[in-house]
Amino acid sequence: MLGCVLSISLPAQDEHPVRTIHVFVALADNQNQGIVPVPAKLGNGEDAERNLYWGSAFGVKTFFKRSAEWELVVSGQKPKSEVLERCVFKHRTRNVYLIADAYREIQIRQTIVDFLDAAAGSNPEKVTVKAGLKNVVLTGGGGANLVVYVGHDGLMDFQLSTLPQKANDGPREAIILACASKAYFAGALRATGAQPLLWTTNLMAPEAYTLKAAIDGWILKETNSQIRERAAAAYDKYQKCGINGARKLMATGW
Repeated sequence: MLGCVLSISLPAQDEHPVRTIHVFVALADNQNQGIVPVPAKLGNGEDAERNLYWGSAFGVKTFFKRSAEWELVVSGQKPKSEVLERCVFKHRTRNVYLIADAYREIQIRQTIVDFLDAAAGSNPEKVTVKAGLKNVVLTGGGGANLVVYVGHDGLMDFQLSTLPQKANDGPREAIILACASKAYFAGALRATGAQPLLWTTNLMAPEAYTLKAAIDGWILKETNSQIRERAAAAYDKYQKCGINGARKLMATGW
């Protein structure tokens, strides 16, 4: 079990129970993934800071760092060898934290396994956040309320030798932003017992504006359909694909 101590200040109005989101990011890589080739500096799976899915303008780290709604609590953590960087964000007005891990491209299989284990409720990870004189204990991994996979759909390229089995009956929701994730992840996700909040039906760019839009709705406890609509609107805004096309791309539930 891994842990780290972070120092931040919490607003006085944060009296509601902490909710935690854990995002597993498989860094983009031109050489080893079946993605549409991107500029070399964006497609190096060993360079998180410039990677398309992490440090670029629409990568998870940069996009949330620049968001007015989120505060970067800490960055630079390396909880294990497969992860190049961990960031923790705190929502500025809600008692919600986001833990994001940037996995080396060569570890895409492990990224997916770790995500599915978390969806199954396995391997909960305690992260202690020091807030003044108080400690706030975040639960990531299998203890998170919402788990997310972002990156290339590795299940297009390989199969898992075993499927994760749900560890408990705790309610968990999952977002999978990868190409045609509903078709390729359905069997594995069903085995975990988690519910699919958002996934995709076709090829897509798994950039962070879609994730943020979905999380915005999740924080407000909107319906799955409302969250899907938020995600589709964000995808159309940045990809200019037409709202009807974006709606067809985004799916929720089984």
